[in-house]
Amino acid sequence: MLALNAFGGGIYGIMGAREVPIEWLEGSPFKSYFIPGLILIICVGGSAWIAAMAVFKRRSHARLAALACGMITLIWIATQVAIIGYVSWLQPTIAAMAMVILVLGWLFPKN
Repeated sequence: MLALNAFGGGIYGIMGAREVPIEWLEGSPFKSYFIPGLILIICVGGSAWIAAMAVFKRRSHARLAALACGMITLIWIATQVAIIGYVSWLQPTIAAMAMVILVLGWLFPKN
């Protein structure tokens, strides 16, 4: 679910995020939502996809992948809130998802 959300949000950002005020990026290093969209797809979506596949296939790196995904997602959302502020119920929801991923990753059996 996290990977799909990140891929969708990232594509929306790359395509210009028409419904999102560009003023939210004032004071940030970004002039558009293109680079944040790429980061969302590659880092958040990619790590979530890798972690999910590793867990479902019971790979030896599943625990590490889940922990990395949780941390990447927390860093993403914390950075987002620091740059644009609290603007959506999705921000705490994604933070909560990241925490659940971290806890479940921590509890996942070590191989």
